[in-house]
Amino acid sequence: MRVMVTGASGQLGKCLQDVLAGSGHEVIAVGHKELDITDRAAVDRFVDVKKPDIIINAAAYTAVDRAEEEAELAFKVNAQAVGNLADASNAAGAILIHVSTDYVFDGSSRTPYKETDSVNPMGTYGESKLAGEREAGRAQRHIIVRTAWVFSEYGNNFLKTMVKLGRERESLSIVDDQIGTPTYAGDLASALVSLGLDQSANGVYHFSGGDPCSWYEFASAIFATCAEISNEFAEPAIFAIPSSEYPTPARRPEYSVLDGSFLATRAGIMAVNWRVCLKDVCTKVLAELDVSKA
Repeated sequence: MRVMVTGASGQLGKCLQDVLAGSGHEVIAVGHKELDITDRAAVDRFVDVKKPDIIINAAAYTAVDRAEEEAELAFKVNAQAVGNLADASNAAGAILIHVSTDYVFDGSSRTPYKETDSVNPMGTYGESKLAGEREAGRAQRHIIVRTAWVFSEYGNNFLKTMVKLGRERESLSIVDDQIGTPTYAGDLASALVSLGLDQSANGVYHFSGGDPCSWYEFASAIFATCAEISNEFAEPAIFAIPSSEYPTPARRPEYSVLDGSFLATRAGIMAVNWRVCLKDVCTKVLAELDVSKA
C-alpha cells in the first residue's frame, strides 16, 4: 500500500510515520512546505503523480481561540483543503481518512457522544471541523474519525505545556469543569492505519482514550507521573477552578466524552486508556526538556 500522510510535521503526523515505519507500506509524508493542501491544483498534481492508495489527513488548523478572529483561514484549512483531498482521492481511487474533533458537539450531554448524536459546534473551530467532515464525505470511500484531547511527545499539546510549567512554577490553577477523554496520538495513529487497511471500513467513528477526566485531573496525573519518573521534578500545588475564572475567546464543551464502542464492536479497535500511555510520554518529554536546557 502507498500511504500519503498530510500534516507530517504535527504530533499526529509524526506518530503516523512512527507507526508506518517498517510496516512494508510506502509512506508519502508531506507537511505544508512540501504541499499546500489548500491549493487545489497542487493537490491534484501531487496525488496524480504519487498515486496513493490511502490518504490520511492529519493536517488541521487547531488554534481554537484564534479561530474566532481567523475564521477564513480556519475554514480554508479545515474544510476547503479537505474538499481538495476528497476530490483528489476520488480521481486516484484512494481512501480518504480524515481526523475530526469532539468540538463538533456542544457539550450539553452527560453521556458519552455516539456517532449518531446531533452535532452542534459552539465556535468557529468546531464549525470549520464539521464543515471538513462534510467535505470528506464527498470522497467515494471515506473514513472520518473524531477524537479528543490529543497528546504526545511531539508538537505542542496540554501534556507538554503542563510538564514545562510544572518545572517552572510552584503552583498552577487548572480548569476542573470541562470533562473529556485524553487520547495518545500514537494510539490514534495505530487506529487510523488499521482502519485504512480494513477494506470494509467507511463512515464516521469515535476514538478517544477512555477514562473521562477534567483538565485538572489530567494535570494532576501528569505531575504525579513526572514526580514518579524524576526525583528532580517537584509537583507544583494545583488549584481547581471553574471555566468562568479562566475566560477564553472561544467556548469549550463542558462535556465532550466520545463513545468508542461502535468502533470497538465494528472493527475490534479500542483506545488504550490514556493513563497507560502517560509514563512513557512523560519520560520522553522530560528527557527532551533536559536536553534543551543543557
